[in-house]
Amino acid sequence: MAITDAKKVDFLWKKLGFGKSKTELNSVRPAPSEAVASPLLLRGDKVWNQANGIPATMPSSNAGVVTVYLTTAPTECTELAGTNASRTWQTNLTDWIPPEFGSTYQVKVYLHTAGNSASAAGSGDRFFATGGFNSGTNDEWFFDYQSGVLHFIGTNLPNPSFSGKSIYISGARYTGTIGVTSLTAETGNFTFSGSSVNQDVTNADFTLGTSGTGQYIFSSNTGVVVPTGTTAERPTAQEGVIRFNTDNGKYEVSEDGSTWSNLRTESVAGAITKDIFTGDGSTTSFTMSEEPDNVKNVILYIDGVMQEPTQNYTMSGTTVTTAGEAAHIGARIVVMHGFAEN
Repeated sequence: MAITDAKKVDFLWKKLGFGKSKTELNSVRPAPSEAVASPLLLRGDKVWNQANGIPATMPSSNAGVVTVYLTTAPTECTELAGTNASRTWQTNLTDWIPPEFGSTYQVKVYLHTAGNSASAAGSGDRFFATGGFNSGTNDEWFFDYQSGVLHFIGTNLPNPSFSGKSIYISGARYTGTIGVTSLTAETGNFTFSGSSVNQDVTNADFTLGTSGTGQYIFSSNTGVVVPTGTTAERPTAQEGVIRFNTDNGKYEVSEDGSTWSNLRTESVAGAITKDIFTGDGSTTSFTMSEEPDNVKNVILYIDGVMQEPTQNYTMSGTTVTTAGEAAHIGARIVVMHGFAEN
């Protein structure tokens, strides 16, 4: 015995309306009483992951993820083999944008001379989804937006002759990225693309927060790569900043929020450098042979008397500047730097 239409409708009602499997007759177990969940399949390989780029109104030309087929250039369909004459037509294109994105996306259907799409809308016959090409002809059509197939689902075909003619479809298709393997999503000012996260506002901070005493834990046995760049590319110094300087091959930090200091990554013995200068009674700034790792690693002597940092001299890069009056003519000025820190 054939499956009755009533049972088919009951199956669809329970499946689509309630996400449940049909396990009994509706008279025995109505849809709200079905217990076995059966949600619709959502295929990851068919997800329109740029659907947020579809505007509410169909654009007048190709734009972003939308490809349009205007009434001036609709796509010509081919009749589906093995079906009743002129009943079913294929666009041979998939992923048409349905009216749920906006009413202007509802396709327009025309019948016109085969191979003449340019004048299909102007000179052909237009058919409407609700039928009524001729009063009372029951000539409705249904368009499957996913497969791109048009089917005259009503009792009759529209009554113009189909001989030597084709169906033409005007509408729009989604032609953006499909699938979740290369998913790109935007959340506020952040873009997530594959394994990358980007903050897209120029010069804005990228802030990660945690509540209470929770720690930031990198669960891996590999490593963390810190920002890398030249001295000229240093960001504005602030307390706690760490980076790798490609000019000197050293990690550097800003401890006080205004200056940068190199981090020593190993203990180096016998690497003390001594620069000797002679006072001339006017010079107060002296250039060392290399930049010290840290101002704490510099000792200044004038005529054998050790000077006190900050009070008697200051540091800036490779320059050491004495405070107060310049050392007298002939004074022996010794700057020692490069002491190892363990």
